[in-house]
Amino acid sequence: MRHRNLTIKLGRKGEHRNMMLANMVSDLILRSRVTTTLAKARAARRLADKMITLGKKGTLHHRRQALATLHRKNAVAKLFKDVAPQHTGRNGGYTRIIKLGARIGDAAPTAIIEWVEPTGATPAPAPEPAKAEEKTS
Repeated sequence: MRHRNLTIKLGRKGEHRNMMLANMVSDLILRSRVTTTLAKARAARRLADKMITLGKKGTLHHRRQALATLHRKNAVAKLFKDVAPQHTGRNGGYTRIIKLGARIGDAAPTAIIEWVEPTGATPAPAPEPAKAEEKTS
């Protein structure tokens, strides 16, 4: 029975699975969107949310923890500088998974994983409609 077993195996050994998910989350940080299978997207969501939480804390210790997980300095730098500060007003749920359908070759369900709209940044104000000038005769 698999009661309370939280690790999603994905048909891989532990080291291969961890590196694959680290690469996927690094690509998500650098490119803001990744297309993959639905099972991999759900597994990457957990790691991506943990990395955003580390980025929001922002200390040297948390930066080193993120670097130990992701193994890419440029991804960690962008995480702490750009991505995490955009999600300061949000408590979890930083990613969105959009289902695409079956893949052509093997009919595997595919999905896009991407960041939700940042809540920490203020949206640009909408332009006001131009008012017609009144003529006085």
